[in-house]
Amino acid sequence: MPTSASGESGGERSVPGGFDVVTGAFSYSGSAIARDLLAAGRAVRTVTGHPGRALSGTPFEVRPLDFADPAGLTASLRGAGTLYNTYWVRFPRGPVDHQTAVANSRTLFHAARDARVRRIVHVSITHPGAASTYSYFRGKAEVESILGEAGVSYAILRPAILFGGEGVLINNIAWLLRRLPVFAVGGTGAYRIRPIHIDDLARLCLAAGSRTETYTLEAVGPERPAFYELVCFIRDAIGSRSRVVRVPGALIPAAAQVLGWALRDTLLTGDEYRAMAEGLADTDGPATGQVALTRWITENKDSLGRRYANEIDRHFR
Repeated sequence: MPTSASGESGGERSVPGGFDVVTGAFSYSGSAIARDLLAAGRAVRTVTGHPGRALSGTPFEVRPLDFADPAGLTASLRGAGTLYNTYWVRFPRGPVDHQTAVANSRTLFHAARDARVRRIVHVSITHPGAASTYSYFRGKAEVESILGEAGVSYAILRPAILFGGEGVLINNIAWLLRRLPVFAVGGTGAYRIRPIHIDDLARLCLAAGSRTETYTLEAVGPERPAFYELVCFIRDAIGSRSRVVRVPGALIPAAAQVLGWALRDTLLTGDEYRAMAEGLADTDGPATGQVALTRWITENKDSLGRRYANEIDRHFR
């Protein structure tokens, strides 16, 4: 398993190959990484499950992310300096579940090894665990282990919750607060979250790509609000009159499912709620991100939650 690091400093810097590869450069975190690479003067290629999203003038090369074609995937990675990997599935849908994502990640890492990619920067999650109750966190731990055995120089970044840009969670909390007379928080709401701004994550990824040493970094912001306090802060910032109430935690998955049916989306899974309530979206370590969530909410209060961010539309429709 990787060694740990609490910041960006240290390690020999080197000049990577002629271009870098980002998985899913049309996705949320992938697009932020690709944008920063282009701004830094790097040539970018993406391997994506949505090659049809490329438009005339797309500033990077687009190739399919086809796990059924390892040889083609290897060819797409050959010559790359760094592979920035954001591939994962948030929740099972159709034939694709977390174990499928683990197997696909193995295919990707082996293709990178065979293509002689210099470096892999992998976006994981806080608190991955082989013995976790949750398949998401078990799968993330297994992927980290596979990466450690791939024989390629690598760094692992572990964010909890992302915000900024086209982020989902904070925006959709605001969207609900703008429309519902009551917003339910499960349990006491005292469980904390440690969000990081998407720009901070991209910055940390690029810093990791320029280094050679193996390390794992907790990618977390400077604030760790209790969830109940965060919802109240968002409500007050956007001028909502919604009443924030605490309800038994067991009610939250069912309520989220009903709202999801109405929105044709997966708003929050039962495992996601329970993992958050158990503290898996929080860490005690030092901040590696710079943007404060509350300041960002205040600065974006007029636009936050004006439009609903539909996860299924983004990835499956």
